[in-house]
Amino acid sequence: MPHATASAQASTIEVGKRVTLEKTMTVLLVGVGGQGTILAGNILAMCASEAGLDVKVSEIHGMSQRGGSVSTIICMGQKVNSMICDPGTADVLVAFEAMEALRNQQFLREGGRLFVNDETITPVPVNIGNATMPQNVDQRLDALGATRMNAGAIAREAGSPRSTNVVLVGALSTALPFAREEWEDAIRRRVPPKTVDANLKAFALGREAALA
Repeated sequence: MPHATASAQASTIEVGKRVTLEKTMTVLLVGVGGQGTILAGNILAMCASEAGLDVKVSEIHGMSQRGGSVSTIICMGQKVNSMICDPGTADVLVAFEAMEALRNQQFLREGGRLFVNDETITPVPVNIGNATMPQNVDQRLDALGATRMNAGAIAREAGSPRSTNVVLVGALSTALPFAREEWEDAIRRRVPPKTVDANLKAFALGREAALA
């Protein structure tokens, strides 16, 4: 079973600097419908593209309108030939919901980074009595070396309860070689103008939580 390292390091890459990767990096974002995984993936893709990398994005929506699983795969490198994320190949896994972290843990490579929003959403099969919730979720995530945070509470602190996804983008930014300013520029370009300040604060607080 793959394990994630528990430490995090902030990016010190200069603004506008071209990034060179020795191999293709794969980031897997997982959640349920309506949590904003697609926007988060678009922000990352913009950062990588601006850094001169080849980027490919694949979105799997599933039954998102019914609260089903949603995943976004972002592959980036000097030349990306595939958008597939096989088991054990994701360099970073960001779970917008705790159950999705456990459901997708097999995709994380040995030594990869795992960021998890502590929120738990009861899936449809449990609601209708066809399944039960797993036990000891927090302990199992800790055993995987997850960086856990209450992204919803952090978003509310930032003044934007809907910015849970941007909080998690802030956490993700600590694991990738892009300057903080590049992330912030991508956020300004991707979110509605009225929400820019609150989203930038959500991003900053997410970084702080990941580095704490």
